[in-house]
Amino acid sequence: MTATPQRHVEIEMSINGVPARHRVDVRTLLVHYIREYERLTGTHIGCDTSNCGACTVLVDGEAVKSCTVLAVQVEGREITTIEGVSGSFNGLSAVQEGFRQCHGLQCGYCTPGMVMAATGLLAVDPDPDEATIRANLEGNICRCTGYQMIVESVRWAAEHPD
Repeated sequence: MTATPQRHVEIEMSINGVPARHRVDVRTLLVHYIREYERLTGTHIGCDTSNCGACTVLVDGEAVKSCTVLAVQVEGREITTIEGVSGSFNGLSAVQEGFRQCHGLQCGYCTPGMVMAATGLLAVDPDPDEATIRANLEGNICRCTGYQMIVESVRWAAEHPD
């Protein structure tokens, strides 16, 4: 008789600075953990195939598509979602304010992922040129084709850091 593989485990992490602990199926994707267990719905599910970037979050400060990561893989790590982003612009971060100032959003569906990817970029490169911004956001799709305004929004944030 073979042993039945363990299907559920208890995991613990920090999400937006708050401890999170749940018993989950080992196959639970991080995006589903964030939305279903933590009820943080700003992280969007756009494609479930890592093509669109709507589910981008920061894992220990690095932009990651949360539909490509199992929740068990981030055990003990710090996750930042769009709900955890804030700053000195009336509570908005420089990236969020850049999107506001430069009209970097249209329908808004891609915006959380774009903001998180841009936040991750500016953490490692505080003054990226347009080509770097475009390359970094390449994995995030805007269905409204607002890319030029998104790039301008990120440049604005680089020029007006928190």
